[in-house]
Amino acid sequence: MQQKVSGDLRKDEQLLIDTIGQGLDTEYRHLLVPALNNASVLIVYIKGLINTTELEDAIIRPLTAPSRNANEKGAKKTPLPEFIESTLFIAGVKQSQDWTEICDAIVSGDSVLLINKYDAAFILANRGWESRAISEPTSEVEIRGPKDSFVENLMPNMALIRRRVRDYGLRFEGMRLGDRSKTDVVMVYIEGLVNDQILHEVRTRLQKIKTDAIMVSNYIEEFIEDSKYSIFPKMERTERPDKASAAILEGRIVIMVDNTPFVVIAPSVFWNFLQSPTDYYEKYILGTFWRSIRLLAMFLAISSSSAYVLLTSFHQEMLPTSLALKIAADRQGVPFPAAIEAFVMEVLLEVMNEAGLRLPKALGQTVSIVGTLVIGQAAVQAGLIGPALVIAVATGAISSYAIPSFAMSSAIRLLRFPVLFCSSLFGIFGYLGAVIFITLYLMSLRSFGAPFYSPISPFQKDDQKDTLLRLPRPQMKKRPSLAKPQDSVRQTTTPRSQNKSEEGGP
Repeated sequence: MQQKVSGDLRKDEQLLIDTIGQGLDTEYRHLLVPALNNASVLIVYIKGLINTTELEDAIIRPLTAPSRNANEKGAKKTPLPEFIESTLFIAGVKQSQDWTEICDAIVSGDSVLLINKYDAAFILANRGWESRAISEPTSEVEIRGPKDSFVENLMPNMALIRRRVRDYGLRFEGMRLGDRSKTDVVMVYIEGLVNDQILHEVRTRLQKIKTDAIMVSNYIEEFIEDSKYSIFPKMERTERPDKASAAILEGRIVIMVDNTPFVVIAPSVFWNFLQSPTDYYEKYILGTFWRSIRLLAMFLAISSSSAYVLLTSFHQEMLPTSLALKIAADRQGVPFPAAIEAFVMEVLLEVMNEAGLRLPKALGQTVSIVGTLVIGQAAVQAGLIGPALVIAVATGAISSYAIPSFAMSSAIRLLRFPVLFCSSLFGIFGYLGAVIFITLYLMSLRSFGAPFYSPISPFQKDDQKDTLLRLPRPQMKKRPSLAKPQDSVRQTTTPRSQNKSEEGGP
């Protein structure tokens, strides 16, 4: 669209109607401005996207107010742009002749003021649609820490970051993606801390996105991530402002997308998905203990069903005699091999989990719990499966929910099936081969140039203070080397008490 504002109000109005339509929500409002010798003006806006109170009180009322100097001879004539800016009581007024920019402003929630015989339009910033209030996070519940979360509106989300990071170098770099959705996307980083090469790479990948619509942040993630066919997420997603702010202070980049409460953090490595904000809100010993529990839970989520199959079908000698006899007695009369039992139960578990998510909240938990108990107990009593298998499958399912990241938890749950398949065919050798293959595959992945398995491989000594372990904060003097920040020093001194009695000493 190469047209520009012509100054002919009727012609410009018709061009707007031809471009954005004249629907029930699109308002074309004609007014006379006494201060401009009753000049005809046109205000165009979309109902539901603007602040109606501000439109009436800060725009229409000042324009239609009687002018004291309109009939005075010799009165100094104020230039039109200065008159508009001094008359309207709104935060932003922008003059434009570009028809594409004008139409984009209208569909984005701004009002546009056109004046007869003036070849430019004024874009008035009075967006004010209804949005969800800031509330507690729903997908990342923590015992301690802030209770606010991102919402579907960019402005409150940026304010939540600004409240936590008051660095002068904090930057919100915006762009618009999607030929039809024209979605606002914002990169958040600290200038002077973020690595310029990584910033340039993220910006370049975003600018190369050519699609009709960007609806949620996951669209962005799929377009710009490395290894697009990998089941493992290479960027963190979060709805917690404290987690996003911590990532920014490490030199990483946060990508915000309008209309979604989840932001994307880049780059990210495998171990970031096993960490939780609670690790930093409690004593370091508790944080280290919880990380160990999550690592064990990840192992159990992948291995519990596979361990049952390989121990009962291939390597009974690895079990204590009494336990092996007990399991064999319980499986007497079971018509299916252990591998078939495990596959069927894993599939049924995923079906019930999916059903619980799709049902209304009041019924979802009931269906999941009752369905699992009823089906499992009925299958055992009918002699279709052994009781030990129910314990193994339930252990794996519960363990997968201990992983803080839902995206990584889903990937781990999916991995159970290929590992179980290999264990069913080759026993412990198939299991070990599958685990080794997964580990090597993780080591081959990259997230914006950062090795996905770092700092374990390649091994980086300083970063071990906040990976599997969580040492006291005074000892974490450097930022993680993941994002290669320009300023790697987080703190320079370690405060210590000069009086031994204050430290609890004699």
